[in-house]
Amino acid sequence: MNPTRILPDLQASLLCEEVRQEANGNFFIIGVVNFLRVPQLPIVAGRLCVFNRWTAGIGQFTESVRLIAPDQTTVLRKGEMKFELREPGLHSTNVMVFNQVESNRRNLLCRSARGRRDEIALSRAADSRAAAGPKSPPPPAEEQKA
Repeated sequence: MNPTRILPDLQASLLCEEVRQEANGNFFIIGVVNFLRVPQLPIVAGRLCVFNRWTAGIGQFTESVRLIAPDQTTVLRKGEMKFELREPGLHSTNVMVFNQVESNRRNLLCRSARGRRDEIALSRAADSRAAAGPKSPPPPAEEQKA
């Protein structure tokens, strides 16, 4: 008996600034995002990429990636991509690119889901921290006279 559908495993999911592919097929993942240090809010991120690698599945799937506000209901951006895995030993690498992402909130949630009917989702928060300008160094300590 040959299975016609096996849900894939999400092997890796990275929120980053850029993804490039070499001539030999390897990927460069540039600027993996843990948090974005910004001078003030709101911010506009010129480009955010979501790099996902799926494996160990059989069938046709729809990957849905959403950038969600901290209230976990407001969808700032959304993208969908169809992919197919013909054998469990194969993998699919998908890159979703979001240009000019604007947020006036402190946290941004990235959610990658396996498909409309699947229950499993991966969530990762990217923190947009407003940073004060560069701090000036403290004045030199005065020497004490004996």
